[in-house]
Amino acid sequence: MPSRRIRVTGTPEAPLRAALTALRTELGVPESFPPEVLAEAEAAAKAPPPAAEDATGIPFFTVDPPTSMDLDQAMHLSRRGSGFRVRYAIADVAAFVVPGGALDAEAHRRVTTLYFPDEKTPLHPPLLSEGAASLLPDVTRPAVLWTLDLDADGRTVAVDVRRALVRSRAKLDYATVQRRIDTGTAEEPLALLKDIGEARERLEVERGGISLNVPEQEIVERDHTYELGYRAPLPADGWNAQISLLTGMAAADLMLAHGTGVLRTLPTAPDGAVGRLHRTVHALHIDWPHHMSYAELIRSLDPHLPHHAAFLQECTTLLRGAGYTVFRDGNLPPVTTHAAVAAPYTHCTAPLRRLVDRYAAELCLAPGAPPAWVLAGLDALPKQMADGNRLAGTVERECLDIVEAALLKDRVGDLFDGYVVDVEERQPTVGKVQLDTPAVVARLEGGTTPLPLGERLRVRLTQADPGTSKVRFAPA
Repeated sequence: MPSRRIRVTGTPEAPLRAALTALRTELGVPESFPPEVLAEAEAAAKAPPPAAEDATGIPFFTVDPPTSMDLDQAMHLSRRGSGFRVRYAIADVAAFVVPGGALDAEAHRRVTTLYFPDEKTPLHPPLLSEGAASLLPDVTRPAVLWTLDLDADGRTVAVDVRRALVRSRAKLDYATVQRRIDTGTAEEPLALLKDIGEARERLEVERGGISLNVPEQEIVERDHTYELGYRAPLPADGWNAQISLLTGMAAADLMLAHGTGVLRTLPTAPDGAVGRLHRTVHALHIDWPHHMSYAELIRSLDPHLPHHAAFLQECTTLLRGAGYTVFRDGNLPPVTTHAAVAAPYTHCTAPLRRLVDRYAAELCLAPGAPPAWVLAGLDALPKQMADGNRLAGTVERECLDIVEAALLKDRVGDLFDGYVVDVEERQPTVGKVQLDTPAVVARLEGGTTPLPLGERLRVRLTQADPGTSKVRFAPA
């Protein structure tokens, strides 16, 4: 599910670096891995890969941001009669982590990789997450290999999952994938990403699922200064996400069929939350006909347009009830679906960056008899993941505030133009403004009359200090 991640191109300026360092200290983010964890990771990295089926002859490829080194997934796509075959290799983290060992304990303490604008705090030591366990090109790696056979419409007709040794042939980024597919220069295994991705998107529409194409906020270095902007997702981002969703849905079905597992669940949004979005979309002058469903509206929006991007960001509020649900021995929980996916779903495709995925892999590899360590740790997972996700959300929000303050610190008193994208119901003189430029969404307060939701407004920057305060605007 989407989140607003801030990326930095270039080296952050000193005030920004200092504020981010202070934030890590304030939140108790680990600075480094303990010696015993690093020693265990080094020994695991040097050990020969476990015996498994040899799938190194399959020319897998990865699709990730260009600078990523922690590569969880590699794929190979092919035709199968009138349908398709998806081979999806997921990094086999369990091949490197001894249950109950120092590395395992540290992963349970960290829970998830934390992303800061200037660096990340990884779940596992980089020796593993960006080295021995990562599906980097031209090296043999242990993996959990999913083989998913689809019919001509993209529906799943057969699923197989097993351990295998794999070898990626190419490390691709989204822009390269999009360009090759658009220009017709992609070879079939890559060109099929569009065919399969679009087929799965049509099925998502059919079942009422929703994928939010929320723009990603970027900090870009230009002429020895920094600018904020938005990167709207490419179609290739969505096609790639559909492969991950397909695998997560197949994993959930396997767990449900065998009666033990951990699902990523999201209840249906309450009427009040959807009603609020009706008011917001009206205020932003976005047409939402009575006959059009919420899912159809989302798919009609263009994230390149500022008012559409603002609404897409507001739509993420409907995802706040997501959690992890454990079940055992055939006792299925009352909620087994994820409302945005509109189907049972689990996290299983990012084990280098998320603790629960390692458990999900083992539950699918041996659904009838999972390892004892999986069963022993299963019940604690929902709270551990909730705590980890809560910290990740705090990091995301605080980093956004710090970055915006750092980039606007010398412009207090300046005037800006933007849209009022949110107004508090109980205090209508307080809300949020989305600036035309730079790409900032910040608190708006200090006026004496109710804010005009959805209308353009000239505002004045009243405070911006990356060390002590967040960005604040007031009506001009």
